[in-house]
Amino acid sequence: MSTDALPIFLRSLGLFTMVREHEAAITRAETDNWGYRRFLRHLAETEANARLARRIERLLKESGLPANETLATLDPAKFSPQPRRLLPTLRSGEFVRRGDALCAFGLPGTGKSAYVCALCRDLVEQHQLKVLFLPAFKLVTKLLVAKRDLQLPAALTKLNRFDVVIVDDISYITQSIEENDVLFAFFAERYERQKSVIVTANLVYSEWGQIFKNSMTAAAIIDRLIHRGTQLEFAGESFRARAAKARRP
Repeated sequence: MSTDALPIFLRSLGLFTMVREHEAAITRAETDNWGYRRFLRHLAETEANARLARRIERLLKESGLPANETLATLDPAKFSPQPRRLLPTLRSGEFVRRGDALCAFGLPGTGKSAYVCALCRDLVEQHQLKVLFLPAFKLVTKLLVAKRDLQLPAALTKLNRFDVVIVDDISYITQSIEENDVLFAFFAERYERQKSVIVTANLVYSEWGQIFKNSMTAAAIIDRLIHRGTQLEFAGESFRARAAKARRP
């Protein structure tokens, strides 16, 4: 086999990084007197790492996570002790693999959304978990349209492709009976399929009667979130209020 044919064979096998890198690898192997095993391992590692990077890039693009919320940008000292203490455990991703729920409660500006978005970006980068970030109003709108078109079961099945769905700011929804129904269908589906969900809310469970007009629906959703779930409490002053005070002369 001529060396000119090598890129053709590599390309036919879908080894596109090897196509790009093999000439440089050959030169380095000859210069440094690599054996065959080291040469092959180098090429294989290069291909594997490139594929992993592309997969992570694709998962992040599909996730809808805000690009500016990362663990590197979080200041742990600003958070309440409980979320700060649980972060290393949550980063393992085991709660997602079990299909558990995670609910973050706190007043506006206390860092709930920043925390869960940074956590989920880390879960994508470290564990390649499939994440979807949706403000609650967008989720409700999507499900209402699907129900109108008689496609609600299909829409719920499509959401099941994701290991975890973040429902952000559920407290801001003005609930109608129809909205209650589709949200219950969503949470019930995730629970039955043992698919993880993360919820952020300004109101604790005891105040969810202000969100859901149907108290029975609220109770049924809360029951599913509590049964296999962890509650995070974000206390203290709004980050924005702290920043405004710090800017004052």
